[in-house]
Amino acid sequence: MGAPLPDGGQEVQMADAQTAIFSGTETLVPQRERLHGGSSLKQAAEAFRRYMEEKGFSPHTVKAFNGDLRLVQRFLGADTPVSELGTDELNRFLYWLQYERDVPCSSKSYARRVTTLKSFFGWLTSIHVTPFDPAAKLIHQKITTPLPVILTDAEVDRLLAVTEARLHGPKPDPRPHLLVNLLLQTGIKKAECMRLTPDDFEASDPEQPTVLIRYQDPRLIHKERRLPVSPEVISTLEQYLAAYRPKERIFECTPRNLEYVLTDAANEAQLPNGASFEMLRWTSAFRDYRDGMPHHKLQEKLGLSKVTFRETVKKLEKIAKGEKE
Repeated sequence: MGAPLPDGGQEVQMADAQTAIFSGTETLVPQRERLHGGSSLKQAAEAFRRYMEEKGFSPHTVKAFNGDLRLVQRFLGADTPVSELGTDELNRFLYWLQYERDVPCSSKSYARRVTTLKSFFGWLTSIHVTPFDPAAKLIHQKITTPLPVILTDAEVDRLLAVTEARLHGPKPDPRPHLLVNLLLQTGIKKAECMRLTPDDFEASDPEQPTVLIRYQDPRLIHKERRLPVSPEVISTLEQYLAAYRPKERIFECTPRNLEYVLTDAANEAQLPNGASFEMLRWTSAFRDYRDGMPHHKLQEKLGLSKVTFRETVKKLEKIAKGEKE
């Protein structure tokens, strides 16, 4: 994934930078990096970075704009020709930032990234690489991040009743019950769930079994943690292993397939908002928060940084306030 993308920066500096890009008379890209409509997003971003450096933009501005454009490449594809990018694609990227990316996007970060898009594509238009500016119609809007949707206690009970019925039904299927129980008890992320192996579960003490959440990336080793699970999870896991016989990882299907498992169970349980990995993670976090788990313990359980956890607690407080009203 690379180094963390910069999230700071002064909005005034960014606005000044955008103005400065078009304020001079010399806006042509250097001859060695002549671009055209078929040039890739990555090539154009690299040329834009060199252009800003040669024009004397501050290192902070160059770093921030460059980091934002790496994020654009990750979402829209580094090899995508710049001529194929329109306003719809840029709006899809901005929507992903606000609602679908698994990293909080503050209002300040969102505003800066809109500025980056306007500066970058405005520059491409000014040097006649693109016939029109797809970022011109983007709006610097103040965003309000919606609160996460969680399951009520009654909805959790209905969901577990469905998965338990499938566990003991005419054609027993332990996978839904294992998955839902595991997510509700641990609050782990989808990627963490997909990495689990049978060896990660420890049941030497049958009354207090645990699961180890592993990370192979040395930079993320601080996120590793051992979490308690119920004896029921271990017994369901044993049934699952006997039925599915996975070779390495516990869940050897695709993440999308597991999302379908959750959706199917939620539909049978008649949950109006469905069920997903993210919803069960937030439900787990809220139940722990409501039950008085110390903040440092909850932060460790969720594997969050101090900054992200502070934002998480604010949302949990609002959810709790709404539940009481």
